[in-house]
Amino acid sequence: MNSKYEIVIGLEVHVQLTTASKIFCGCPIRFGAPPNSQTCPVCLGLPGALPVLNRQAVQMAIIAGLATGCEIAGRSVFARKNYFYPDLPKGYQISQYELPVCRQGELAIVTEAGGKTIGITRIHMEEDAGKLLHTEAEGGRYSQVDLNRACTPLLEIVSEPDLRSSDEAVAYLKKLHQIVVYLGVCDGNLEEGSFRCDANVSLRPWGQKELGTRSEIKNVNSFRFVKQAIDYEVERQAELLDEGGKVTQETRLFDPTAGTTRSMRGKEEAHDYRYFPDPDLVPLVISRQWVEEVRATLPELPQAKVERFITELGLPLYDAEVLAAERQIADYFEACVAAGGQPKACSNWVMGEVIRGLNAEAIDIAACPVTPPRLAGMLQRIDDGTISGKIAKTVFDEMWRSGQGADAIIEAKGLRQVTDTGAIEPIIDAIIAANPAQVEEYRSGKEKVFGFFVGQVMKASKGKANPAAVNELLLKKLKA
Repeated sequence: MNSKYEIVIGLEVHVQLTTASKIFCGCPIRFGAPPNSQTCPVCLGLPGALPVLNRQAVQMAIIAGLATGCEIAGRSVFARKNYFYPDLPKGYQISQYELPVCRQGELAIVTEAGGKTIGITRIHMEEDAGKLLHTEAEGGRYSQVDLNRACTPLLEIVSEPDLRSSDEAVAYLKKLHQIVVYLGVCDGNLEEGSFRCDANVSLRPWGQKELGTRSEIKNVNSFRFVKQAIDYEVERQAELLDEGGKVTQETRLFDPTAGTTRSMRGKEEAHDYRYFPDPDLVPLVISRQWVEEVRATLPELPQAKVERFITELGLPLYDAEVLAAERQIADYFEACVAAGGQPKACSNWVMGEVIRGLNAEAIDIAACPVTPPRLAGMLQRIDDGTISGKIAKTVFDEMWRSGQGADAIIEAKGLRQVTDTGAIEPIIDAIIAANPAQVEEYRSGKEKVFGFFVGQVMKASKGKANPAAVNELLLKKLKA
């Protein structure tokens, strides 16, 4: 990075809401549906068709605003943002401009450089445009229009220009992504474009108060690509300024293959869009009662959950952060603890065997064949000495495969741990008799050989011998 300039970054994040229908009509939202099959006169912008606001979309906007510390406006207004594009059937986009639904929030982030709070200027509601499909066929290249996405509900979350590096930008995006998915207002699918951002990047000499001329990098839907695009843009602008040139205010696209940005069009200002209040939509009025009703339904957010896992359940910070990262994983872990599992043991197994199994089969934890009560039941059998930790892995694998509980598997497969010293003692005697050289090594002071004997006994007992009993008897006999 060029050290002559201060990097200034602001992000505009587009969050697609998880409503069943579009924001101003009743058309369903189904990704991958046949082109132009999810449309109606309203989202096609046909003459005489009138938009009707989706109440659930408003509620989700309030949820997102409360979770990011925003003020919820008692009155907000929808506007028409006028511009031409082939996938914008009305010739304008219904959005919010002067009076957004949420404003003046903040989001705390942490990077290797430390913690920082990023201001949120506004959160406004708007409809998405359609999608252009560029294809090559015999006879030439074609662009086709799919309007299924037109009128899909979006929140645009606009940050203050408080970010000073690509690392901070990525940390902010990941935190925001985690929150909106936790809240259930967005599925967070980056590949499908449910969560994407425009990055505004500018440079200014250190100490200068005025912002430099910015370039906007449009529609980036990958954390990795956001970092690459910002880093490239910083170097491009720094090189241009060093050569005495000027940065042009423009919209640019990021090419992930080349790792570069390229000019798309001149950057429009607000007056270019000729905003004016939409005459077909009355102002949106949100009562304080509605806001407080929504506030009462907010789930515990990730950071609060991390702190509770540490203070109330005694988990290490690492465990707490891993478990709280996804709401469903956190819920599974808490259900396991509620069913009687010790918190740290539950944490170890969820972070280990459970997540490993989910990843191997590419399934969601909602489809996990080992339910929290069954995992807790197995952990209780470790605690009461019925099975050892090693045998537990065999039991868990069978639980995963069959869906049965631990007790049934332990009995059916004869996996109960042997605690009877009368049954263990003959095995130890045989091991000692078969390994006189190792016995002599141990008795001459090489205590590391003790592990060899423990391993041999466990192997001979097929892992069923109680480790504590094995250790106690071995010590007694080897020192005899």
